[in-house]
Amino acid sequence: MSDNPHDDLDAPLTRWLSSQPQADPQPPHQRRRGLRFAFYGRMSTVEHQDRVTSRHWQWDCAIELVAAHGVIVAEYFDIGCSRRRSWRQRPQAAALLAALDDPDRGFDAIVIGEYERAFSTNQLQHLAPVLEQHGVQLWLPEMHGPVDHQNPTHQALIMMLGAQSKREVQRARFRVVTAMRAQAREQGRYLGGRPPYGYRLVDAGPHPNTAHARWGRRLQSLEPDPATAAHVRWIFTQRLDGHSLASIARALNDASTPCPSNVDPDRNPHRNGNWWTLRTVAAILANPRYTGRQVWNRQPAHTDTSSPQREPLRRNPTKDWVVSTHQAHTALVSEQDFVAAQAIRSHRSAHDGTTRRYLFTGLLRCGPCGRRLESHWVNQRPGYRCRHGRTSTQQTTNPRRKILYLREDHIIARLADHPLLPSGIQAPHDLVTLLRSKKITIVCDQEHCTPTTE
Repeated sequence: MSDNPHDDLDAPLTRWLSSQPQADPQPPHQRRRGLRFAFYGRMSTVEHQDRVTSRHWQWDCAIELVAAHGVIVAEYFDIGCSRRRSWRQRPQAAALLAALDDPDRGFDAIVIGEYERAFSTNQLQHLAPVLEQHGVQLWLPEMHGPVDHQNPTHQALIMMLGAQSKREVQRARFRVVTAMRAQAREQGRYLGGRPPYGYRLVDAGPHPNTAHARWGRRLQSLEPDPATAAHVRWIFTQRLDGHSLASIARALNDASTPCPSNVDPDRNPHRNGNWWTLRTVAAILANPRYTGRQVWNRQPAHTDTSSPQREPLRRNPTKDWVVSTHQAHTALVSEQDFVAAQAIRSHRSAHDGTTRRYLFTGLLRCGPCGRRLESHWVNQRPGYRCRHGRTSTQQTTNPRRKILYLREDHIIARLADHPLLPSGIQAPHDLVTLLRSKKITIVCDQEHCTPTTE
């Protein structure tokens, strides 16, 4: 059956029900259209909510509110949008705002089924001037009618509803995060996401929650993938033998070894799946789940929805990681070898056999683009550069942005007596030791080097 309440008006049963006498038929003189309303509703997720159910209860609340004042003539319903997104970032809400500019828009007011479905925190305060500019009322069930933004009582109620909406999200997040921490630490439970390269998902039995088990939900766990597990073991072996990330990546590409996005393209639609990169090899070597322990909360659980730009992948501090108290799946590398691999810092060898060392490897970040600077030997000196994503196999993403080059001695000079660093540091090695111990990153551009703990 359609979720539109007007789709089945011509069905035989509907016609029969409509023809039956009503208990208190509305007198003809009371049947008037009144105001014309545009209905707005929203549901957060597609996987865990039913669109028909969510839409109908919001629709019914809106109908009950405006029944004696007019009719709903337009509908805007967002699916899969967090309430934290502003209205201009939600497709249907943005379409509703765009319709306000049309003098023939066909509606006089907007009606909401529930405040929390439409707004979060102070979003309504930001929207109010736009509605007032176009002379459009906003009707809320919590107000039992239109919102009067000049009424102190309404202002106080809107502030309370915004705080309540934020509290609802925070309380639900706290409960879910606390439960997931316990499940990962105590049970070693697989909590979703892409399985690491080298593993595949297998059935792990019925869900421990009885109700979920009756609905057919089952747990999943990781087991070594016969096609790729050996590649992971080989990568760790090569790294423990002192090979650089670049040499490991080149060897994998020369052997035509399928990279992670090639093996699992459905879960990696944002990657090309053609070759191994340094970042891919580094990510595998840094993943503690290959020790057989379940590890959760390595990455932030949510992103800033106010920015349309995709931010670079960042990791949570290791102190925030949740590690299972026991092995949850078959290990591909021992814990001792994994820890040893983290301590390896490969150094490039020059043509004359000497080793080139770079003090600030991994400590420098490009201010303009946010990428880490790569080591670069220039004019017989150690230096660092950022090509802003440009490689020999890819077109530059920003042809106007110049490559950032920095000499190591210039970086040391810029950091000397920096107000954000402790005074009295004599040797460059002492400076680097301090930066690593305090987890300080240096953000650089052509003119400045600024320490930051972000």
